[in-house]
Amino acid sequence: MSAPSTPSSRPAVTEREARQVAEAAREQEWRKPSFAKELFLGRFRLDLIHPHPLPTEEAAQRGEEFLAKLRDFCETKVDGALIEREARIPDEVIDGLKELGAFGMKIDTKYGGLGLTQVYYNKALTLAGSVSPAIGVLLSAHQSIGVPQPLKLFGTPEQKERFLPRCARTDISAFLLTEPDVGSDPARLAMTAVPDGDEYVLDGVKLWTTNGVVADLLVVMARVPRSEGHRGGITAFVVETNSPGVTVENRNAFMGLRGIENGVTRFHQVRVPAANRVGEEGQGLKIALTTLNTGRLSLPASCVAAGKWCLKIAREWSAAREQWGKPIAHHEAVGSKISFIAATTFALEAVSDLSAQMADEDRNDIRIEGALAKLYASEMGWKIADELVQIRGGRGFETAESLRARGERGVPAEQVLRDLRINRIFEGSTEIMHLLIAREAVDAHLSVAGDLIDPDKSLSDKARAGANAGVFYAKWLPKLVAGPGQLPGTFGEFKHEVDLSGHLRYVERTARKLARSTFYAMSRWQGRMESKQGFLGRIVDIGAELFAMSAACVRAELLRSRGENGREAYQLADVFCRQARIRVEELFGRLWSNTDDLDRTVVKGVLSGTYAWLEQGVIDPSGDGPWIADATPGPSQRENVHRPIR
Repeated sequence: MSAPSTPSSRPAVTEREARQVAEAAREQEWRKPSFAKELFLGRFRLDLIHPHPLPTEEAAQRGEEFLAKLRDFCETKVDGALIEREARIPDEVIDGLKELGAFGMKIDTKYGGLGLTQVYYNKALTLAGSVSPAIGVLLSAHQSIGVPQPLKLFGTPEQKERFLPRCARTDISAFLLTEPDVGSDPARLAMTAVPDGDEYVLDGVKLWTTNGVVADLLVVMARVPRSEGHRGGITAFVVETNSPGVTVENRNAFMGLRGIENGVTRFHQVRVPAANRVGEEGQGLKIALTTLNTGRLSLPASCVAAGKWCLKIAREWSAAREQWGKPIAHHEAVGSKISFIAATTFALEAVSDLSAQMADEDRNDIRIEGALAKLYASEMGWKIADELVQIRGGRGFETAESLRARGERGVPAEQVLRDLRINRIFEGSTEIMHLLIAREAVDAHLSVAGDLIDPDKSLSDKARAGANAGVFYAKWLPKLVAGPGQLPGTFGEFKHEVDLSGHLRYVERTARKLARSTFYAMSRWQGRMESKQGFLGRIVDIGAELFAMSAACVRAELLRSRGENGREAYQLADVFCRQARIRVEELFGRLWSNTDDLDRTVVKGVLSGTYAWLEQGVIDPSGDGPWIADATPGPSQRENVHRPIR
């Protein structure tokens, strides 16, 4: 039986319609407290993160036992240099990881998984990613955003029984949302899923399908047309990769992460049982965003791995390399970089562990914390690697293979820099994360005053919103004037040989200042606030620094209380907070003193060709072809490069 015809044209949507789609997909309610949400509102709720939450003894024992096995496997069975050289993880390594249970780390034991907590899952990714970042991506793409996580959150009991045991031991999964012309704007999603009896017929093309080349199971987002009996909308499906009509058309190659199995997947008249639909029709984007709330926590784990390794290499190299009569570590220009690497690595691990433990406890809403952790770790991790390359000098630019060939230690500094670069784009680019976090940060304001700036609202709606806003701000604004951060003895439990209490008082005062700045901007720009992306980005970056400072102090106190390098942890937290405060003050200055308006003028000139003369005198080495590949639905004309690993 042939499937009904499917629309091939990409949905045409306005900016407002695109925003409405994204808004409808986000979680509307705040049923649990959020440390970061409160921070953006000027309320420093230290009680939500201190004392630092900890895994149970049983969870810790299970996690440590697996980490020991994983460490032995990575040390004896994995050759990271080989993976980089051949741009592929050997099948026997993947099979070994399956036997170890590494593909079922986050899957409940009743489905054959290991049932690890998010904390130990992150530690495992840090360990595996340190020997080969490609392995870290393989495992995290499978479990953090692939089939296991959406089914854990939204799957039926039957779906869990059917698919999770496979994902725990034998099958690899992938998550397919992006299309050649659709990135962070899912309202334009073109792939269709047309109902046909008790099946759906999928047509379309998906791009950058991490794990897609080797995957057995796929989570696919497709648009169901609205029709009688079908509400329609973006919907999630579990698809068997070996289904007729599924073709992996290309294995993509990248600047870094050379071993990942990322491809282009075409669907032509692919029949999927309705029983494979995850959630209801129209819930797909919500499922994707909810999955990413915790799925993003895998990226900070990879950045922590890079930071720890960079610190080790910086320490060893800077002590051995001499210039002008002494080790380069003793030259201030290099020493400041080493200090930055050490302090920031401590903070990244603090942010990663705290966010993961908060996810495990499930007593806080961590949608902002998870996003901040991803944003901050990806940006700072990249800077750490860049500083290591600078410390290594010419050897930092030289490949590990070249270094080995001429008789020196093969240190892959340039590879780490290349591998980390994608983290600023993966699972929400830095720019998109700024907007996503900013939207959540101002949610309280929009809840009470949003109708005032909505041009589609009636006068009665605006009047009602004005009254509600008046009540809210009459209570809220006075609380931003003074707080415990102005009392010298506050947070005294963080004062020991090194005093961290002053940094926490700074966070409290600065959170109130941040909230005042946000309120002033909303009053000034009102409906135009959403277009002030430079301002919103700086607001979010300030919040990220304050979150990292809080996490660093709380982690230092935890280590001190447990007798685990507490004095040194306090020193690192102190240095990090002092460095972060300098960045925060700079960001505050740039809130109101910047070139945002001038930048917009220049952009208009660039796009209109006003400055085209500046491009003269060079030769463009780019090849011919369209900027975006044709993704018209239809049968594949290319060889299927799908490579299941059994």
